[in-house]
Amino acid sequence: MLVLTGAGVSTESGIPDFRSHGTGLWETRDPTEVLSLRVLEERPQRFYAEGFRLLMDMRSAEPNGAHRVLARMEAEGYIQGIITQNIDNLHHRAGSRRVWEVHGNTRDAVCVACGRVGPVEEIEEAVARGEIPPRCRVCGGRIRPAVVLFGDPMPHAFTEALQAVKGADLLVVVGSSLSVYPVAYLPEEAKQYIIINLSPTALDYRARLVIREKASVALEGIYTALVKLGGLG
Repeated sequence: MLVLTGAGVSTESGIPDFRSHGTGLWETRDPTEVLSLRVLEERPQRFYAEGFRLLMDMRSAEPNGAHRVLARMEAEGYIQGIITQNIDNLHHRAGSRRVWEVHGNTRDAVCVACGRVGPVEEIEEAVARGEIPPRCRVCGGRIRPAVVLFGDPMPHAFTEALQAVKGADLLVVVGSSLSVYPVAYLPEEAKQYIIINLSPTALDYRARLVIREKASVALEGIYTALVKLGGLG
């Protein structure tokens, strides 16, 4: 069993999602003008003043019950890994080990010239001293956040996640609207899937089960049931 998580898993940690009516981050701003490859390359001052700050603001959040129960389920062998659309690092901080971050993360900085990966604090320090775009300490090339921006290609983690889904008996989708592609295609590649989401998705009609509940509540219920049943076998 694999799990696919979206923004609805992190809303309980105080991170607003992107598209919900009344609370979504993109209701008041155009994402292509804040977090896009085009803005990063052509208007870096704006990117680091707005988009980068939005990314860094997520770091104050703490893992919630949903993150913690997923880490417990992995440690006890109930799930084989987590595919996440989220870039907030909360699965890692909760203790999950096998995580495919298909939209990248906000922990790392990567040099577009030599490929060196370092801590994102290198970018923060450079921006603070007015070095925009930030430069690599090794080769002098540009460094950037290891986040998949609008206009970026998908990372290798997505290819790995796709193969994992094809080989899994069940995919549990948690807190995703399934409206962001190509990740939204993943359930269609699964043998069967369950959806846990407060709002309807376009793939509800094919799901084995749809649960309209908060992520933490639903996952705790599933974990409790698995323990009582002695696992999946």
